[in-house]
Amino acid sequence: MNSPATRGRNGRSRRAPRGRSRFRLPMRYLLPTTFLVALLAMLMLRGYVHSEILADHRVRDADYNTRVPKDVRSGGPVIDARSGDAKTLRIPDRRIVLTFDDGPDPVWTPKVLDKLKEYDAHGVFFVTGNMAARYPDLVERMVAEGHEIGLHTFNHPDLSYQSTGRIDWELSQNQLALAGAAGIRTSLFRPPYSSFSYAMDNKSWPVTEYIGSRGYLTVVNDTDSEDWKRPGVRAIVERATPKDGKGAIILMHDSGGDRSQTVAALDTLLPDLAQRGYTFTRLTTALDAPSAHTPVTGSALWKGKAFVSAVAVSERITGVLVVGLAVIGVLVLARFGLMLLLSFLHARKVRRRNFGWGPPVTRPVSVLVPAYNESACIEATVRSLAASEHPIEIIVIDDGSTDGTADLVEAMRLPRVRVVRQRNAGKPAALNNGIRHARYDIVVMMDGDTVFEPATVRELVQPFGDPRVGAVAGNAKVGNRDSLIGAWQHIEYVMGFNLDRRMYDVLGCMPTIPGAVGAFRREALDRVGGMSEDTLAEDTDVTMALHRDGWRVVYAENARAWTEAPESVQQLWSQRYRWSYGTMQAIWKHRRAVIERGPSGRFGRVGLPFVSLFMVVAPLLAPLIDVFLLYGLVFGPTGRTVAAWFGVLVVQAVCAAYAFRLDKERMTHLISLPLQQILYRQLMYVVLLQSWITALTGGRLRWQKLRRTGAVEAPGGSSGRRPQGPGAAAGAVDRRPYV
Repeated sequence: MNSPATRGRNGRSRRAPRGRSRFRLPMRYLLPTTFLVALLAMLMLRGYVHSEILADHRVRDADYNTRVPKDVRSGGPVIDARSGDAKTLRIPDRRIVLTFDDGPDPVWTPKVLDKLKEYDAHGVFFVTGNMAARYPDLVERMVAEGHEIGLHTFNHPDLSYQSTGRIDWELSQNQLALAGAAGIRTSLFRPPYSSFSYAMDNKSWPVTEYIGSRGYLTVVNDTDSEDWKRPGVRAIVERATPKDGKGAIILMHDSGGDRSQTVAALDTLLPDLAQRGYTFTRLTTALDAPSAHTPVTGSALWKGKAFVSAVAVSERITGVLVVGLAVIGVLVLARFGLMLLLSFLHARKVRRRNFGWGPPVTRPVSVLVPAYNESACIEATVRSLAASEHPIEIIVIDDGSTDGTADLVEAMRLPRVRVVRQRNAGKPAALNNGIRHARYDIVVMMDGDTVFEPATVRELVQPFGDPRVGAVAGNAKVGNRDSLIGAWQHIEYVMGFNLDRRMYDVLGCMPTIPGAVGAFRREALDRVGGMSEDTLAEDTDVTMALHRDGWRVVYAENARAWTEAPESVQQLWSQRYRWSYGTMQAIWKHRRAVIERGPSGRFGRVGLPFVSLFMVVAPLLAPLIDVFLLYGLVFGPTGRTVAAWFGVLVVQAVCAAYAFRLDKERMTHLISLPLQQILYRQLMYVVLLQSWITALTGGRLRWQKLRRTGAVEAPGGSSGRRPQGPGAAAGAVDRRPYV
């Protein structure tokens, strides 16, 4: 270690500059973190304008009115407390000020505006900031058609519960929304849950005084239509009509629920009062006062426009994400159902007593073991093959190992075992080299960190009794499942891989023969050109090529192989990064299958969409589940959010339990399933996102080597592993994570 100094080009230590942090967040963490933070910010903004965040829905009961001036209680509906000495104003006779609260609403406000325009009437709309920010075009229309705008707070709280700081916030945010929507600010204000002047009490009056000190006129009403109760059109008209020709401020609503009765009442109220000599006008016009509107310019205008634009972006993006999440959710649940059904049919078919692929396959086969620095586990791998119940030849292809892997195999001096050495060229090249040295027409491929059971090869090659079968996928299992990360991968292998393979077998579109345990007809490999080096997922690539060439690819559930899964996050990252990127490459390489005919077209129109949707696209939306879960727990309907999440978890648990039952696995590992869904899914998401970035930027990856411990052995068997390295104790196993 050279820290805190770094090595210069001459080998001498060069100390890092002081005061400069050397910590850099890797791009694979920075981009997804940025995306999730941006998504959370949009959700917070959306929750704010939907009154889910910072909203206070408490409504206070009436109080005594001993501190309210008598002149106010007996005065008019317009309260002017701007100078400190409160006074009230009344509307002159034969003048009507129609006021509408709680809007704008995308359904009812346009209909109200249409009625006012039809009868050449004007009024005042007391808008809430959250609605104005969401529907700025309606606010702009109100101003353009000559109506007046008043503030009704941002989130509609009862201000008697709020501090002066919160009141200022409600007013400023309401004005910010108006500036962004119509480029104005207003001096009119109506408190939420207000009614008449005589209803002022000891709790609401201090609020009115404070509002006046901020430069606002407080507007209540003379008549209340009570349209929010939906009492019927006739009742609304009767309650809204002033008595004896007096002027009035009429309270109505254009939002907050079904306002069809309000719209219908205007059709009666407006012409009826017009016939009686009433005029419908703005508040300031009725009072012969200057306009309540003031144009907003400069930075205040741009801040308002930026806020409204941000709300629009958050509404659209979160709306699309919600729809996308719903669609993906339905598809995933449908996939779970299809997976359960087809897995049941597959198990029922292959487990029948009279089931058979054709004549028993008894001829010898070649087993290829590509190995690069596998000294920790190659002996266990070869010994497990040597115990095979099926006649085999074993070919270990040493891909330029530097740890003596080939020497260890040769020193074992086992019959039917050959070592082929080559310069380091990668796994596909090693496999193709092994195919050239193989003597038999069926080739089994496995990884150098995997052990077979004695019956594995025999079970794996039986499907070749059907001459249409070109390749067989075995049942890969996690051997080192004693750690939490191993248990998570164990669940993934049993449920996510093997249950999937049963489904794909029935559908005839198996996407991948696992590198840990797979078998190929040599003729089929020759026809597709062997193992391609075009992608990093050579197993997926060759499987897709076989489908396109017309071969059947099936699953042999009893051909079990025990592989050593990554034991650290870094190792898992490296492995899944290669898998996901290689899968994308393979999908892109075989994309023309979608438009082709015959077997290639059938695979292209069934297999490729399945793989693309559920292995590439759907996992990208996985974090949305947890983000929406967190949002729902904190700000949304907590009960329904928890119920929905547990519902999805139950579906996954049912699928996992069924998969474990088919594979005869113990259910105890499923205890970690909920935690896997929260933590493991995020890791897979980041890996997939980095793969997308690599693909889009044209980057390339190499065959990445993971450090192995050699601790995996077949059940009931001995690994036969010898400790490596100086000072290694007899029988010791290095289980330290490699990071």
